[in-house]
Amino acid sequence: MNVFIGLDVSLASTAICVLGPQGRIVEELQAESEPEALVRAIASLSYSIDAIGLEAGPLSQWLSKGMEEAGFDVVMMETRLVKAALKAMPIKTDRRDAQGIARLLQMGWYRPVHRKSVSSQEIRALLSARKSIQQAIINLELSMRGVLRNFGLKLGHVTRIRYEARVRELVEQNEILSASTEALLRARAQLRVELAELDAKIADLAKQDDVCRLMMTMPGVGRIVALTVKAAIDDPTRFVRSKDVGPWVGLTPRRTQSGEMDIVGQITRAGDRALRTALYQAAMILMHRGSPNWLQAWALRVAHRRGSKRALIALARRIGVVLHRMWRDGTPFRHAQSCPATV
Repeated sequence: MNVFIGLDVSLASTAICVLGPQGRIVEELQAESEPEALVRAIASLSYSIDAIGLEAGPLSQWLSKGMEEAGFDVVMMETRLVKAALKAMPIKTDRRDAQGIARLLQMGWYRPVHRKSVSSQEIRALLSARKSIQQAIINLELSMRGVLRNFGLKLGHVTRIRYEARVRELVEQNEILSASTEALLRARAQLRVELAELDAKIADLAKQDDVCRLMMTMPGVGRIVALTVKAAIDDPTRFVRSKDVGPWVGLTPRRTQSGEMDIVGQITRAGDRALRTALYQAAMILMHRGSPNWLQAWALRVAHRRGSKRALIALARRIGVVLHRMWRDGTPFRHAQSCPATV
């Protein structure tokens, strides 16, 4: 008997539903959320397994890799579509979710998610750590501003170099405030040391990577953007056309059409948020500070017709498309060349 298997993964355990022909549930199991435990549980079944499906999530890459290495056909399913389907069920349990995932897999009503390579996951971990430290520094600085403001002490606009001296200058007459801010300043200084070390590691990584060096030939694309794009796309051959990058990253307009109504709304914001943010930042730099090139000229024409906000979004989308094409073709960015029709 050919079966489809749905997995609902939680941190400690995974609910397993085995679905036979005509959508009949033939078996339900539970196993630890470990690759070895799942492989043992699935291998114990006396059925011909067509596919195993699980929702994309924090553990899914690790678990799917382990099951694929054991010889199973594993599909990671796009979260938004799975969530929308499971939301319709009146009773929500792990067991019911596993049933729903198995039915979606059997019907083919899902979008497969690419499983990233280990190197791409490592790059993403490095970039996430950098972002977390950056946010911690910002939170400390905002906390200090709030503490000082309660006493009528206004930090105002201050450069990064002058920040500590300015804070100490404001609190030097108050022993309690001085002790409070010194603790925060020491924490900030240590975080800045850690951030500098991560930045050095990221710089070395980008410098040694051929793909990143190629992407950085485009104005506005630095090492952070290049590494973010490389880690997010992972395998450029999985996109048949470079234009497919735009919808995948969520930078195309949402459309709602029914009968006589046809509304084109804001961007879908589907896909990788970190990649979308990086492309938008690259667009702002390229449009306002980058050296003159055909891509900047195109964006300025769009801004003249549609406004700067729409132009930046359109430019971010096009940067993603062009970077993918550069990666596929192995060609650097050409400042003076007209854009190809396929881009």
